[in-house]
Amino acid sequence: MDEEAKKDASESSFGVRTWKEKILHVLKQNLLVILLILALALGIGIGAGVRQVDPPFDKRQQMYLKFPGEILMNLLKLLILPLIVSSLISGMTTLDSKSSGKIGGAAVVYYLTTTLVAVITGIVLVIAIEPGSKGGEKDTSDQEKRKVEAADTFLDLIRQMFPDNIVEACFSKRLTKLKPRIRNLTVEEMKGTNKTTTTEYDPVLEQTGGINMLGLVTFSIAMGIAINKLGEKGKALKEFVEAMCDATMLLVSAVIWYSPIGVLFLVASQIVGMDDPEKMFEQLGYYFLTVMAGLAVHGFLTLPLLYFVFVRKNPYRFMTGILQAMFTALGTSSSSATLPITMRNLQENNNIDPRVISFVAPVGATINMDGTALYEAVAVIFIGQVRGLDMDIGNIITICLTSTAAAIGAAGVPQAGLVTMVLVLTAVGFPTEDVGLILAVDWLLDRFRTMVNVMGDSFGAGIVQKVAQGDLKKMDYEEVTGNADNSQKDSHNGDVNRVDSVFSVEQQTPGTVVSKM
Repeated sequence: MDEEAKKDASESSFGVRTWKEKILHVLKQNLLVILLILALALGIGIGAGVRQVDPPFDKRQQMYLKFPGEILMNLLKLLILPLIVSSLISGMTTLDSKSSGKIGGAAVVYYLTTTLVAVITGIVLVIAIEPGSKGGEKDTSDQEKRKVEAADTFLDLIRQMFPDNIVEACFSKRLTKLKPRIRNLTVEEMKGTNKTTTTEYDPVLEQTGGINMLGLVTFSIAMGIAINKLGEKGKALKEFVEAMCDATMLLVSAVIWYSPIGVLFLVASQIVGMDDPEKMFEQLGYYFLTVMAGLAVHGFLTLPLLYFVFVRKNPYRFMTGILQAMFTALGTSSSSATLPITMRNLQENNNIDPRVISFVAPVGATINMDGTALYEAVAVIFIGQVRGLDMDIGNIITICLTSTAAAIGAAGVPQAGLVTMVLVLTAVGFPTEDVGLILAVDWLLDRFRTMVNVMGDSFGAGIVQKVAQGDLKKMDYEEVTGNADNSQKDSHNGDVNRVDSVFSVEQQTPGTVVSKM
């Protein structure tokens, strides 16, 4: 027995756990997922049970049942502004003098291109499959149509990118609406018709409620660049924004831990208020398959194809080198928590230059969210299809651009996409309460879209290294000949050491979200 005890103690000292410790470790790591699953099951059960009550719940009782879920939605909306502004500014300040201009430029172009391609992929699939139209007639009740041209919507987007008041952009934006006007017909116009008047529509700009997301994104990017230009003078402001970003992420994490309670009552109230639950669950199944199909196409076809075109190497061999990061993303549902493992895999398994990793991976974990962008576009159009809302070309363009911009501002923490989802819904005038329709499967989709986010960051590192290969060799030559600033080399080595440090902390405290490098 003494020998066995010594053996167990020895194994424990080397990190080998007993089966009980493994179970507790798994439960601790996936506690939020377990709570969400229980909340979904209870919500469905409570909603189904309440539907059997006679007399059925009236509108007031449904409102009371929904109240805890409304608190969750309010908290998510509350965090939109600080999350997007601090995350974007903080991400842009990473583009400092330590990174080559070509590396930074190639990375940003890659981020924007792949995110936009992901959104377009999702939009094509959701329009082709029409998951929200499956299982019955559309719900067109309470639908408000805004008669505008596609050109009006396009000009609105550009106008919103350059607001005249940044404070006002936090709670309102200008939209083009067509105001009806009665005009008397001339004698010539009345020939062959019994009408004496006609209705014409004049375009007018109206201030409407809702965050001007595009304006804030433009301002945040410009502010991040300006802080970099200040150099040492901007250090205090940079640290302040980074602290604000970290604090906001902590608040998001706290809200996410409240989410099981909110989800329970949102799902229960949604089921109670459904006219036909069977149709809704059928639609939800099609929605889940649509998102998964889009993620599969983007993650296993589009990204590998881009890598092959630029690098001319086997993308699937590259993918095997980041399998640990992919499965970590699947388990933690956080690209920020996966960041240390991603950087380690890129350097040790795929031989990516540490200078490329130190820029591409952290910034990518902040602003490169291909899976999130695809999911948001599909979810918003799905909600529009379920409610029978207007899905003209103007709204499609708005969803495309807003989903791309919103994904850039999404933090790399579990289910942060729910925060920006509310924003995209608001941008096209869809009911934000319908987020409850997709929460039933969001916890699972969140893991797969996070995995695609990490894959996008990793393939980006390989592509950027290939594009900037000449600059990297030049920097190596300057370092060898002593013409380069030695402090730059030390800073890159420091970045790698910080990765190792954070990785060790992550191992010691499972579930900790790494928000900054």
